[in-house]
Amino acid sequence: MASQTKKHRKPAIRMTRSDHERLSGLAENFLARNPVVAEELLAELDRARIVADGRIAEDVVRMGSRLRFTTDAGEDRRVSLVFPGDADIAEGKVSVLTPIGVALIGLSAGQSIDWTARDGRTHRLTVESVEAPAELAAGEPRPAS
Repeated sequence: MASQTKKHRKPAIRMTRSDHERLSGLAENFLARNPVVAEELLAELDRARIVADGRIAEDVVRMGSRLRFTTDAGEDRRVSLVFPGDADIAEGKVSVLTPIGVALIGLSAGQSIDWTARDGRTHRLTVESVEAPAELAAGEPRPAS
């Protein structure tokens, strides 16, 4: 089918300096356990525009963000993007070290991206809304609303 083989250009993404640093180390450490996902995360980190922690818009998906996304399959989900140790799919906490977690990091509300599930099928998701993390890094000012 043409729709399954058609690839969309990846959208521009932004990431805070602290998320970039933590995720770079995490991906490097994860290479031996799951090289496919770790390399996908490293590729996203390489293409991300890095911004100062206090200068990122609240509608950008970052670690700890709560967001709503829809998929081309009609799915509508609310999740939080978390580090692997905090992941709990029953609570809607998606690890950044999953294919969908890698796809979400750095997107803004309204952006769409293709991602490949563990079963090899390609899906398209659209970020509908993003809530900034409840707890910001120590010393990080909350951006003005």
